[in-house]
Amino acid sequence: MKLGLIAGNGRFPFLLLDAARAEGHSVVVAAIKEETDEEMDRRAAADTGVTVHWLSLGELSRLIETFQEAGVSKAVMAGQVRHKQIFSSIRPDWRLAKLLLNLRMRSTDALLGAVAKVLADEGIELISSTTFLEPLLATDGVLTQRAPDEEERRNIAYGLGVANSLAAFDIGQTVVIAAQACVAVEAMEGTDAAIERAGRIMHSFEDAPSTLERRLTVVKVAKPNQDMRFDVPVIGVSTIEIMIRAGATCLSVESGRTLLFDREAFVARANNAGVTIVAAPR
Repeated sequence: MKLGLIAGNGRFPFLLLDAARAEGHSVVVAAIKEETDEEMDRRAAADTGVTVHWLSLGELSRLIETFQEAGVSKAVMAGQVRHKQIFSSIRPDWRLAKLLLNLRMRSTDALLGAVAKVLADEGIELISSTTFLEPLLATDGVLTQRAPDEEERRNIAYGLGVANSLAAFDIGQTVVIAAQACVAVEAMEGTDAAIERAGRIMHSFEDAPSTLERRLTVVKVAKPNQDMRFDVPVIGVSTIEIMIRAGATCLSVESGRTLLFDREAFVARANNAGVTIVAAPR
């Protein structure tokens, strides 16, 4: 099969590329100029089964033409496209402009769902971004040496209620909790920035007397009707590093619907820092 890969930022596109190539598929990469790492060109130069085409974020017509000319009938999205980039920085071509004008809501799900429909109308099926990465999905249970303590379990229980409500409105998928109080919620800035913001808020209280438990718990969920074709929750070593700097000691994710990159290094870094990670089904 010749697979189309719409590549955003981070390591996700490279992991998916490796997995697809390992199964013998040729890959046509639509690399987003504003997001994709230039390493993608070097990967293509070293592998005759990979071709790369650089497109701007707003070039929907060119994306379709690129895949059709290459004979692509199935495509996958991998890698983050920053939400604020989607709605503020792009210069849409006529096809994307028309799509944006017809959107009833300016949410990520609404936009990407509409793009998926346009692709399908042109004979290009957008498939689940986890198709080649099932082994990377988080499994049930405590993933680290240390299990959550009682305070962290209370934070998780409270945070799940808040995060699930937030995700249902397609606002964000992460909340940061301290002492059963919501310190930060994710919006267009993304998960990492939300965790960093929570850390700044809590650090601002350092010189003030307080009975508030200042350890942070990060709760990340999938949307109630998560479309696994795009915006799948992803965590990795960088998540742990940001948590450590922010003063977060616990991370809760959904099993079966969260991709865990570099699992061994991720868990080892968490164990070294005394961070606990737990995965549970919805």
